[in-house]
Amino acid sequence: MRTSLQAIAKRAKESKKYRFRNLYTMLSEANLCDSWKFMNRKAAPGIDAQTVADYEKNFRGNISDLVMRLKAKRYKARLVRRVLIPKGNGKTRPLGLPVVEDKLVQMAAARILSAIFEQDFSQNSYGYRPNLGAQDAVRDITRELQFGWYGYVAEADIKGYFDNINHDWLLQMLEQRIDDKAFLSLIRKWLKAGILDTDGKTIHPGTGTPQGGVISPVLANIYLHFVLDIWFERVVKPRCRGKAYICRFADDFICAFEYPDDAERFFATLPTRLEKFGLNLALDKSRILPFNRHNVKRTSFDFLGFEFYWSKNRSGGHHLKRRTSRKKFHASLKSFTDWIRKNRHQRLYSLFTDLNAKLRGYYNYYGVIGNISSLSEFEYHMERLLFKWLNRRSQRKSVTWESFRKILGYYKMVKPRITEQWSSKGQSLLFT
Repeated sequence: MRTSLQAIAKRAKESKKYRFRNLYTMLSEANLCDSWKFMNRKAAPGIDAQTVADYEKNFRGNISDLVMRLKAKRYKARLVRRVLIPKGNGKTRPLGLPVVEDKLVQMAAARILSAIFEQDFSQNSYGYRPNLGAQDAVRDITRELQFGWYGYVAEADIKGYFDNINHDWLLQMLEQRIDDKAFLSLIRKWLKAGILDTDGKTIHPGTGTPQGGVISPVLANIYLHFVLDIWFERVVKPRCRGKAYICRFADDFICAFEYPDDAERFFATLPTRLEKFGLNLALDKSRILPFNRHNVKRTSFDFLGFEFYWSKNRSGGHHLKRRTSRKKFHASLKSFTDWIRKNRHQRLYSLFTDLNAKLRGYYNYYGVIGNISSLSEFEYHMERLLFKWLNRRSQRKSVTWESFRKILGYYKMVKPRITEQWSSKGQSLLFT
């Protein structure tokens, strides 16, 4: 499978207009077994309640039966189970959970799509891509705004993006690179698969691709690649009087412009562009703001959990700083509070083992250069939350601050640290 994917990627890179055939035949037993290695074994089950571990008990038999149905074109996509997860602002986000078998075939198809379209994706697109993440996007924004002499930033938010992807447009986009009706028909089956809602009713959506599906991220990236990335590079930038820049992480993106008229023209045409493809701009979450080192009014914007703002260094020079956004800071504290409250009954060894794993993840993400104050503030609040809930393990208070400090020292609660590395390429990282 890996050799085949490398060949596909090489051909896609060499010939930008080549349309691939016979992709459906790649969904063989060997390739499905290879894709099985990338399955998330902790993922929640679909409507049949079958877990990855359950499927693995008769793995060879299940795979043989699946391949037989794929070859005979008798494979059918099962209903997707919908669950609602909290977003932290009182709202919920719907997730779609396919059955294990559908996840496996989607994984194999997603790897094929990635091998093709990774050669076309913009270098300013970061979400759901191999070896790229949010910190890469944050680093690129910092470097570009620090040295790019941009004066205005346009923040934009797409309303209900995953629920409004137009199926016909998406398939036309896939056809730009794929000339295999069987493979495209397979993707259409997943797009049209019914959804079992939380109230037990079955929904047959005409648009969208469920968040939670294995193939949804790459399909969502392909859609915005054509809708936004190519349009920005080929239409928006050539018509700008000054410099223009875009950074996109999945459906979240920001744009920077040198002159205000370029930013206003982009902001005026963006809703029309999105509406053409069935998408809508959330006007209440979108705006243009002046953002440069010489702006008298201090402005800032949030992106990917960070707040970007201008400040002065020790020598009086202006440079771009980043810190944890207040919204994400308080949401994380609430999440940790709920977790500690529910798990305070555990033995201290188990409690601190799990807590330290969570703290490492938090510090690894937000540990960018210049953000130590926010990390230390988070640690301060975390210690007090932990002290509060440890004292509620029984009817009376049993932990004093003196004994609590000894507990922290014994179990070695993870300390905040900067995880971002200095780089000679990204000069903006040299500022502290």
